[in-house]
Amino acid sequence: MKKQNIYLLAIESSCDDTSAAVLCNDTTLSNVVATQKIHEEFGGVVPELASRAHQQNIVPVIHQALANANIDKNQLSAIAFTRGPGLMGSLLVGTSFAKSMALGLGIPLIEVNHMQAHILAHFISEKGFDKPTFPFLALTISGGHTQIVLVRNYFDMEILGETLDDAVGEAFDKSAKILGLPYPGGPLVDKFAQVGNPKAYKFPRPKVKGLDFSFSGLKTSILYFIQKEVAKDPNFIEQHKEDICASIQYTIVGILMDKLKKAVKQTGIKQVAIGGGVSANSGIRSALKEAETSLGWKTFIPKFEYCTDNAAMIGIVGYLKYLDDNFTDQSVTAKARYIIP
Repeated sequence: MKKQNIYLLAIESSCDDTSAAVLCNDTTLSNVVATQKIHEEFGGVVPELASRAHQQNIVPVIHQALANANIDKNQLSAIAFTRGPGLMGSLLVGTSFAKSMALGLGIPLIEVNHMQAHILAHFISEKGFDKPTFPFLALTISGGHTQIVLVRNYFDMEILGETLDDAVGEAFDKSAKILGLPYPGGPLVDKFAQVGNPKAYKFPRPKVKGLDFSFSGLKTSILYFIQKEVAKDPNFIEQHKEDICASIQYTIVGILMDKLKKAVKQTGIKQVAIGGGVSANSGIRSALKEAETSLGWKTFIPKFEYCTDNAAMIGIVGYLKYLDDNFTDQSVTAKARYIIP
């Protein structure tokens, strides 16, 4: 017999955010995230510095998560952790800590795929947020991934299309860097885009077969465009920043929506859910909401705190695996490249 209430500690350390959450069944009791500021001066995540920061943050973050949930560690039923994909040094910190804590408490250990967690974050019980029904299409968009996934069940997923080079989050951040905006630049592009003209400048959309994506060519075209205009007018970026950002965002959102429309047409599935850090982008959210009206889609957008990397999404996967007795043994190791199983 399983316990009536399953209390689960979840640990996320795949990149530069150290996060711990406590769930009671499918409900979040706490979700603590420590964001690493050290990478800002370098204009991107430095893997070695990230893993060191995780080592400093993991104990206080887990302590805070347990305190916020008002749960003693001895009440925990299991520990879930991100096995991959991600930065190996960062993953090792979370994996090692989870293994040690589970061993010390004598409770089960549950490995979680980070990208699968972004999709299943929709199944965290939250007032005012609907859960998709199977089957549905998931668009996972982050700094490291861009995928369209057919979700038949919690643990039956098929990648229909993915990026052939750069992820959409990187396209946003690199575009911001070209414009001289500080890291992370994606949210700033979104901020300026909201008051700019999305059709002020036209950027080419890559012609990629099927449902796959490519963003490297777009980044190059943006770079050449900016270099050309700045050569003519050194103040070009400052004078047209909002319109440039709006045009970049309009192009990227258009690329994503074109592929989603194609996926809906191919599969006949009109339920679409988004996940990953870039799903916080206002342009993508607006385009999906518009598709509900114009195309008859049912779209699912997670609560903002479940969009970026967080441990609650790791916890919901852990809970679902716990119900299936799908546990991991102590021989498990971190996996930097970890395809959705």
